Amino acid sequence: MNPRDHLDTSVSKRRVTDEAAWTPWLAGLREFPDQQYERVVVVAAHPDDETLGVSGLMQVLHERGTDVRLVVATDGEAAFPTLSTADRAELGRVRRRELTDSLHIQGMSSVDIHWLGLPDSDLTRHRTELAELLTGALADADLVLAPWPGDPHPDHQCAGEIALRVAPVTAHRWSYPIWMWHWLRPDDPAVPRSRAAGVPLDPARRERKSAGIAAFASQLRPGPEGTPILDSATLSHFDRDLEVVFREPPRDSAPPARFADLYAEQDDPWSVLDSWYERRKRAISLACLPDERYGTIVEPACGIGQLSVDVANRCDQLIAFDPVASAVERARARVAHLPHVRVDVGALPEFPAGPVDLVVFSEILYYLSDADLDSTMDAAVAALRPGGHLLAAHWLPWAPEAPRDGMDAHRRLLAHPDLDALVEHVDQEFVVHVLRRR
Repeated sequence: MNPRDHLDTSVSKRRVTDEAAWTPWLAGLREFPDQQYERVVVVAAHPDDETLGVSGLMQVLHERGTDVRLVVATDGEAAFPTLSTADRAELGRVRRRELTDSLHIQGMSSVDIHWLGLPDSDLTRHRTELAELLTGALADADLVLAPWPGDPHPDHQCAGEIALRVAPVTAHRWSYPIWMWHWLRPDDPAVPRSRAAGVPLDPARRERKSAGIAAFASQLRPGPEGTPILDSATLSHFDRDLEVVFREPPRDSAPPARFADLYAEQDDPWSVLDSWYERRKRAISLACLPDERYGTIVEPACGIGQLSVDVANRCDQLIAFDPVASAVERARARVAHLPHVRVDVGALPEFPAGPVDLVVFSEILYYLSDADLDSTMDAAVAALRPGGHLLAAHWLPWAPEAPRDGMDAHRRLLAHPDLDALVEHVDQEFVVHVLRRR
């Protein structure tokens, strides 16, 4: 955590934002998803960022027995710019001890700390080295918590941007703000409230967080410039019963290689043959179709072809495709007895020419980037005959490889100007819509 002198010049001259200004913004935030993780890596630009930003979330995960690790990019030795070289080195040693003490006070002594030792307030000149170090440190994480890349501090921006970029495709990615609360305002368009989630802090965790912050004495007492780094106004933003993190989904479509790896490991990676979720979803999806029979059906991302078998019984011709060759081979074997079914290797947004009577999107649209999703929707609508149907069925939780969740994909379908909604089913696990082309 560094002082105002190291903040972006575009914000360092602004009037600070009072904590009360954030109160309406904090109201009604969705809660951070309650799910299990095995290995969590928290990235901090400076010692104390993690405690200010996500102490409560770290406590929750640690209490569940999750393997929580902490990677600290710098020692925070440049917090006071006027210090001599020797004094900076000593401050770095002090801040390392403070972080160790803080974690102990918070009941997280077992959290492994990986010190990168890069220059404080100079991370942007060490981007390549930081990327190499973080790539190794994050390699086996299934949850990455990093500084918010939009935070008005160059070190936070650099650490957050690089950590989120090199995080494994299989990891859920979230960021946490620090100086945002102090230097930006709730109505700033850079503040991504639509991606925000709250982490409630019960009284015990809130007290441990407060005690953990107090352990960073070097940041709380006046420095050589006469003011502390963490003054009372700054600290007020972290004395809440709620922490805030921002989901940081990938912007690109999920890579086909990811799915090829899954099929290489298992014949049926999603248990489509056996799981109750899959069997129930298929039954409800098929029951939602208004017509008993269709002429031509197109099914992208058909996987191993179990849904293909079901929809083949409702049509004269089925064109199915998937980007993974091994999945296509298994699907072809499953439909070998059905001469009116063709299964090819192919990936969205490429789409067969029409006219088509029904398009089936099952567990695929949330894996697409904004551009690929728009292209896919337009191509599907163009292929559909007027009055043709589009069936979409998707899991509601957010997959780590996905740029969006299932409901967001369906909202985009429902907003398409050439589609009208006919049927809707929403429950706690998945959403199904049938739409008609105008």
